[in-house]
Amino acid sequence: MPSPLSAQQIVGDLQPTPGGSTYVDPEQLPWLPSQFDKIAMKVLYRDDAAGAMTVLLKWEPGAMLPFHRHPEIEQSWVLEGSFYDHDGICRAGQFVWRTAGSMHETHTDEGCVILAIYRKPNIFRNSASFVAGGAAEGTSAQG
Repeated sequence: MPSPLSAQQIVGDLQPTPGGSTYVDPEQLPWLPSQFDKIAMKVLYRDDAAGAMTVLLKWEPGAMLPFHRHPEIEQSWVLEGSFYDHDGICRAGQFVWRTAGSMHETHTDEGCVILAIYRKPNIFRNSASFVAGGAAEGTSAQG
């Protein structure tokens, strides 16, 4: 039985939507410090109303993201280096996703660059989401 989404079709004279694509060149964005020591960020997409964010995270060697809960799935693709938690290690070129409701803390020994996709901000002890500009944990944080 087809899902309601697969049953939807577009019909008529189809035209592309002007301005419907937003192109981002991450090379042109500065690395901004987050509120977490040794973790910087480049926000590629953010919808604060929905809580969604796509972000490049650069972890220096020895960085640790404190214990947190994922209210929705989190998806991470490691572009450089590696990071790990109690379940395993994710290395450059590998992908990991976390189930909604799961909790953990993450670490890197060698440093890493991660493309992270969040549907909702992660919930930390004193904050929710990642905050650019190095604001102290306790304001707002994603990760």
